[in-house]
Amino acid sequence: MDWETHAARLAAAAVRPESRWRQPLATVPRHYFVPRWWANDGERWVLQDGPREPEAWMRAAYSDRTLVTRVGPLHADDAELGAEVATGRPTSSSTLPSLVVTMYRHAMIGDDSDVLVTTGTGYGTALACQRLGDERVTSIDVDAALVDKARARLYEIGLRPRTAVRDITGPLPGTYDRIVSTVSVRGVPATWLTALKPGGRLVTTIAGTGLIVTADKAKDGGAVGRVEPDPAGFMETRQGDDYPPGLDAVYEQAREAEGDEVTTGRYPALYVPDAWDVWSTLELTVPGIEHRRRDDGKRRTVWLLHADGSWARAEGYWTDPPTVHQSGPRRLWDELERIRHFLNHEGTLPVYGARVRVDPDGTCHFRRGAWSATIE
Repeated sequence: MDWETHAARLAAAAVRPESRWRQPLATVPRHYFVPRWWANDGERWVLQDGPREPEAWMRAAYSDRTLVTRVGPLHADDAELGAEVATGRPTSSSTLPSLVVTMYRHAMIGDDSDVLVTTGTGYGTALACQRLGDERVTSIDVDAALVDKARARLYEIGLRPRTAVRDITGPLPGTYDRIVSTVSVRGVPATWLTALKPGGRLVTTIAGTGLIVTADKAKDGGAVGRVEPDPAGFMETRQGDDYPPGLDAVYEQAREAEGDEVTTGRYPALYVPDAWDVWSTLELTVPGIEHRRRDDGKRRTVWLLHADGSWARAEGYWTDPPTVHQSGPRRLWDELERIRHFLNHEGTLPVYGARVRVDPDGTCHFRRGAWSATIE
């Protein structure tokens, strides 16, 4: 298979010719790391087997898109041919290459940087090894099976970075100039600050948001930085084979019930994750909201659910003001509308470009102008 031509095309589309990431993108065989993946047909996850359809494999592997490799506890490599999974959340993937490179570029990695990265399929690790030399790269993942698969594939192409099975939110296996996490975290783990060398930099995304945070280690053991202007989303860290169950019980209560409070909303029924800045601001304001939607022709219903029992349901046609039902200790739709009021009044939300201060214990403070938020 002429994978080199496909890889060169991917590199040309993802970065400029002078980029130091051009050569790694053009020479790392991504298809080695994703021989199988899950494709969603709108109703279920369907197994795709690369070697059985080589041309489709090359097109998928060298496209600038994320390929889901694990749904719930089932890895595509371990599934039977013809397998389908009707439900489940993605739990591992090969991230779209341009986003991996974006995270690395935000890290401002020098030629002599010792770097900690997250493993996944191993493709991002391979890019870092090609750029720096494998002796400068440490790759970790909470899942031993993923680390084993990635290590074997890295070895096949002659790369031998240090690999380890670790929960990235816990103690790390060394000290580093750069920590680049392509899984999202609720807040910056204090162990990252301990593992960063003086002047080191961390790059991560905040769970439940589209925020890339970069921060440089400060003399007091904390870090200072900012929210980068470009959005990104990664899977959240997990400790087990799968994520904990969602808020199905709250959803069953909220699905059709009359709310404690019923009003007419000012704005159309928005599925919040479709609007990165609104979604990110709401998550920093009320962490932990789960979003669901149902579209029936021109009619849309959206739900906002929270583990404390709060819920909101908004139903409406197209751009018409929706009927809003709310119950529980907090009025989630009111929180959302306050953010949308601000956006309409100011024309923008302050979350992108906000300054970030990370305390030594990992508490994150966000501030831009009069707006501020904190993640404990």
